[in-house]
Formats: sequence, structure tokens, C-alpha cells
Amino acid sequence: MSLIGYARVSTTDQNLESQIDQLVAAGCLKIYQEKVSGVKQDRPELAAMLDYVREGDVVIVTKLDRIGRSTKHLLDIVEKLKAKAVGFKALNNKDLDTTSATGKMMLTILAAVATFEREMMLERQAEGIRIAKAAGKYRGRKATAQAKYGEIRELAAQGMKREDIAVKVGVGVASVYRALKDNLVSPKRIDNP
Repeated sequence: MSLIGYARVSTTDQNLESQIDQLVAAGCLKIYQEKVSGVKQDRPELAAMLDYVREGDVVIVTKLDRIGRSTKHLLDIVEKLKAKAVGFKALNNKDLDTTSATGKMMLTILAAVATFEREMMLERQAEGIRIAKAAGKYRGRKATAQAKYGEIRELAAQGMKREDIAVKVGVGVASVYRALKDNLVSPKRIDNP
């Protein structure tokens, strides 16, 4: 069993020393550290740590917000660790230690709170849409490229170049090719009738 530390600060002018000192005092022999915003999806050291850990290891952080940007993100990370049979501890919250029964219960409570937060957000969103529709202010989603396939095919049948169709219809060239692929409509060549 190895104790693996993870330390993070949000900006380059912040210092990792305090976190590293706490992780070393907790017995971590290997510490992954980075200076990057917690909101950022791509955190190379976090990804490397998740790849490195093995069954029986325990990942330790000084505070929960050092590893997860939200409750859901934290739970996703802990699930990845759990799938590898790796424990998780937060030094500022002695009860959050997935190697103990109390820690597992705390994690279950966090998961329930995250689910509740998500459901409440969806309810507020649905209510906002309902009110906006009633007031005539809600228009729904913009049409996707698929909704424009008929127009794309028509323009192609008239001999318009694919790049020009994309500009005229307001979609990417790849969407034009996709629309024409299944329909097998070949644009007429103007320079070679």
C-alpha cells in the first residue's frame, strides 16, 4: 500500500509548499502537484495520478476542493479510484476516508447531496422555460444541421459547390458532405455540363 498525495493551487503565483508539507507529514511518498484552475478539465498531473495508482493505494489531499471542482466531479474521481480498489482521504475532513465505514457513509451523503442539487437545478430550469414560453420569450434550440439537410440537398442539386452551400446554409462543410452522403446527390459541374 502506498500513500499518494495530490496538491493543487489555482494560479502560478500561489504556493504549493503548505499542501506538500501536510501531505509529507501524512506519510505520502509520492506527490502529484500542479498549478492549474480546478475548473479546468485537462489537469495533466491529476490524470497521471489516476493512471498511476494501484489496488491498495490511498490518495490523500489536504482539502476536497484541491482535487474536485464540484461535488459531482469529486464523486466521479472517487468512483474511478474505487474501481481500481484505491482509497481516498481528505486531511481537513477526518470523516472523509473511504477506507473506513464512516468515510464511505460520508461519501454516500455527498453523492445524495450532489443528486439533489442536480435535480433542483433541472426543476428550476424547467420552470424558467415554462415561464419564458408563457411569456412568448422562449424559442427553443436553434435548428441543427440535420434540420437543414433538405435545403442542402436542394442547393447541391442546383449545382452549388459544397463550400458555398455550407456558407449559405450556415453549417460546416462536413455537415454538407454528411447530408449528401446518404442521399447520393452529386452537384452538377457548371464548368463541364
